[in-house]
Amino acid sequence: MSSLAPSRPGLQRRQISSSSFADAFESARSNLAKLDHNSDDEDDDIISPGLSLADSLTEEESADTPPSPITPATQPGTPRLDPDVADDFAFAFDIDGVLIRGGQPIPEAIEAMKVLNGENEFGISVPYIFLTNGGGKFETERCKDLSRQLEIEVPPGQFICGHTPMKQYASHYNNVLVVGGEGEKCRNVAESYGFRNVITPGDILKANAATAPFRKLTDSELNSSRDLLEGGTKKLSDIVIDAVFVFADSRDWASDLQIILDIAQSKGGRLETRSETFEEGPPIYFSHSDVLWSAAHEHVRLGMGALRRIVETVFAETSGGKQLKTHAFGKPQLSTFQFATRLLQQWRAEHHGLVESAPPRTVYFVGDTPESDIRGTNLMDEKTRDSEWYSILVKTGVYQEGTVPKHMPRKLVGNVLDAVSHGMQREMARRSASGRALDTTSAGALSHGLSHLTPNFDLDIDDQS
Repeated sequence: MSSLAPSRPGLQRRQISSSSFADAFESARSNLAKLDHNSDDEDDDIISPGLSLADSLTEEESADTPPSPITPATQPGTPRLDPDVADDFAFAFDIDGVLIRGGQPIPEAIEAMKVLNGENEFGISVPYIFLTNGGGKFETERCKDLSRQLEIEVPPGQFICGHTPMKQYASHYNNVLVVGGEGEKCRNVAESYGFRNVITPGDILKANAATAPFRKLTDSELNSSRDLLEGGTKKLSDIVIDAVFVFADSRDWASDLQIILDIAQSKGGRLETRSETFEEGPPIYFSHSDVLWSAAHEHVRLGMGALRRIVETVFAETSGGKQLKTHAFGKPQLSTFQFATRLLQQWRAEHHGLVESAPPRTVYFVGDTPESDIRGTNLMDEKTRDSEWYSILVKTGVYQEGTVPKHMPRKLVGNVLDAVSHGMQREMARRSASGRALDTTSAGALSHGLSHLTPNFDLDIDDQS
C-alpha cells in the first residue's frame, strides 16, 4: 500500500443501536419464519420475502410451499462505534470458488479482506458478510475454519450456510432422515438444531444391509450407526419418516439415492413399504441446489443440485411418470438473500455502530456461480426498493472463462480482490460525482492505489450508475 494519506471522504453520523443484537435477530426470525420458499427450477418463480406469496407464486405453488426459516441468533453484544466505516455500501461473499478452493484460500482472498478491514488508501473499513450454500458441520466450526484460512476473525453473526434454515423445522417433524456429510456430523448438527429423532442412511443399512446391495458399512460406520431395531421396534416398517433433509453433499450417491427414493415412494414415509399411487411420500428438503461447485480439481465437480435432479428424474422413471416435487433452500432463493440483508443490517449495527434500520445503499455480492450467485443477486436487485444488489462474477470458480454466463453479472472480474477494488472505486466515483466531501486528490489517490487490481475483461456491462 502507498504511504500517501489523502483526506478521507466525509461519512454520515451514525447512531449506536440501543437494542441487543440477539433481540433484533429474534425479531427477524419471527418475521421471516412466516414467509415461504419454493423450488428453484428454471421455470419457477423465486420467492422474495419482501413480497407476499400472491406476488411470487401461482395458486397451486402457494398451497405446497413450506415456510422459509432463518439463521439462529448470535450472542448479544454491545455495538461499538467505528468512526471510519463506509456507511452506504457493503459486500457479501460466496465462499467456495471465491475465497476458498479445495480447502485453501485463493491467493487474493486474504488481501481482499485486509482492504475491507481498513488497509486501503482511505483507511476506512467496509462491512461484509459471508453467504454460502455449503455446510455439513456446525456453523461455529465452519467459522473457525474460515477464520484460520482468511487470517481474520469470522463470528457466526457474520455467516450463513446452506442448512442453517433447516433449524426452524425441528419442531415440525418427529422422525427425520438426515443425509450427507462426513460421519455423524450432520446428525449432530441436526440434533443441535432440536430435531428429536434423527435417522441416517447408515442406520437403515445397519438394520437391513440388502437396502443397498453394493454398499457395505465399514466397522467404524457400523459402530457409529444406531440400532433401529431396539427398544420395542421389531421391524423397519414400524418406523415412519416424517421428512427427509439433505444437509450436505452425499458421500455415497448410490445408496443415498436408493434410500431417498424408497422413502419418497413409500406409504406415508413408512420404511420398507411401497405406495400404490406414488403420492404419499414425505417432503424432501435440500440445503441448496447447486449442480456444480468449485473444489480442488481443475474442473468443477457435481454438487447437491445434481443429486436433487437425479432423485426427481429417477422417481419419475420408476413411478410411471409421476412427478416428485422437492424443496431447496440457499441461493438463488430470494428468501436467503432477504435474510442476508437482515443479517448485514444487524452486523453493521453490532460491529460498526451503524443504524440498524437503514440498509446500505448498495450491497456488492461476489460469487462464482451464475446459476445461483448471480441469478439470485439479480433477482434480489429487481425486487428490492430501498437498496441496490450489485452482482460481481469472479473467474476463480464455477464460471468458465470465455463463456457467456446464463445469468449475466453487472461486472465480471478476475478474482475477489478485483471485485473489492471495483466496488470501492465505483463508490468513490459516486461520492465524487455527488460532491460528498471527496476531493480530487482523494479520488486520484484511490484510483492510483487500486486501479491496477482491476484489468479490462471481456465482459463488462456495468453502467457505473
